[in-house]
Amino acid sequence: MKDFGVKETLKRLGIEPINQGVSTGTNWLNCNGALTESISPIDGSVIAKVKNADTADYEKVLETAQEAFKVWRKMPAPKRGEIVRQIGNALRDAKDDLGKLVSLEMGKIYQEGLGEVQEMIDICDFAVGQSRMLYGFTMHSERPDHKMMDQYHPLGIVGVISAFNFPVAVWAWNAMLAAVCGDVIIWKPSSKVPLCAVACHNIIKKVLKDNDVPEGVFNLVVAKSSVMGDNFIEDKRVPLISVTGSTAIGKRVAEKVGARLGRTIAELGGNNAIVIAPSAELDIAIPGIVFGSVGTAGQRCTSTRRLIIHESVYEDVKTRLLNAYKQVEGKIGNPLDEKTLVGPVIDSGAVEVYKHAIAEVKKAGGKIVYGDKVLDGNFVVPTFCEVENQWQIVQDESFVPVLYIMKYKTLDEAIHLHNDVPQGLSSSIFTMNMREAQTFISAIGSDCGIANVNIGTSGAEIGGAFGGEKETGGGRESGSDSWKTYMRRQTNTINYGVDLPLAQGIKFEF
Repeated sequence: MKDFGVKETLKRLGIEPINQGVSTGTNWLNCNGALTESISPIDGSVIAKVKNADTADYEKVLETAQEAFKVWRKMPAPKRGEIVRQIGNALRDAKDDLGKLVSLEMGKIYQEGLGEVQEMIDICDFAVGQSRMLYGFTMHSERPDHKMMDQYHPLGIVGVISAFNFPVAVWAWNAMLAAVCGDVIIWKPSSKVPLCAVACHNIIKKVLKDNDVPEGVFNLVVAKSSVMGDNFIEDKRVPLISVTGSTAIGKRVAEKVGARLGRTIAELGGNNAIVIAPSAELDIAIPGIVFGSVGTAGQRCTSTRRLIIHESVYEDVKTRLLNAYKQVEGKIGNPLDEKTLVGPVIDSGAVEVYKHAIAEVKKAGGKIVYGDKVLDGNFVVPTFCEVENQWQIVQDESFVPVLYIMKYKTLDEAIHLHNDVPQGLSSSIFTMNMREAQTFISAIGSDCGIANVNIGTSGAEIGGAFGGEKETGGGRESGSDSWKTYMRRQTNTINYGVDLPLAQGIKFEF
């Protein structure tokens, strides 16, 4: 594989041939666990290795985080925000290198790697502003000379379990908001992309040191599930677990955390659809469809899985898609090459998922319009198929670049097809009809957490809360008022008078 400056990038990010997998901020622990090899999906080469935590390492991190929280929660929120601002600047300085490592270790194209790091920078900026807006409410009391108010307090330790497809951004979405809210963070990254996590902690280390941030505010633990699995999500010392992954994983986490009445933010499967109406501007719609379905090799939570096309424009859309997919096939390759549009899927297991999805479509009687080709290694050709929405393979989420297309006659039918899947993350309609657009985003329209008009399903802006409904989990991260999830709410009543009137006017004389 052509080097693309990888050696220099790894050196600047502090990535060694063998790296410790546990950090409490500025300190790296000498771990006693097994080694994890970070294997690039590009060519199967070992990038570097990470030494895993053992149970004793995990316990040390938890204890350090507990002690750090006692100090961190007392620091004024704007001062916590200032530290996050500096973290954002450190990420700006490291953007090119970290973006390249994301591409190398995960397989998304370099421009997408840079975009992911930019999301980290953006959430830092958002969190800095939020640190001065942790607003509560005041209320008029029914009792004379009394005042009532709601306020928000730091929650404690926030556990972040991230997936391979966004190896750095999801951590930042959670960690930066949690940090300005006064929480401390323990990050368990995907074992498929541990170097990205190590690099992030190398990047923020100087900021933490320069600001005398207590050890244990930002923690990283690379560990096997036998060391940091059910015990982590069942740990009562961790009041909030934020998990990104499959629906199956999310259900397990929700069950275990719920059993102890803890909190979860669950960002799980998506089966995202775009509706193409008769009035759709196809010159805009086609790029949105193609990026949504083939970008990141179909491995985004918000990737476009289904395309619901009005019968009057069905053949035109199919022809345009066919032309676009043919062009994309010529741009599959090394994601570090600026000419590449589609890199590899994450590993051989994902290749098998790709093959299985296509085989199931054929078995059900569907038609493969384009694709159905496995290239060398982990590279596959993006595929789209004509299907029926009720088929099990269409109902399931296959985390690969396979797009399912189908027809509709009326908007009611399109909305029914759209909503008739277990998941509910991202959705979109392309239309120039105001009534159709407003219906789609109304209470009788899309049942997803994200509903767009004239843009695709893939991606989201930092300012909006990110998350979905149904089997997507119901959690919300990043923007809007999602910061409240990372805090505990408290209602206060203050008596500044000389009497003690009892609630509901009760007389309690003795």
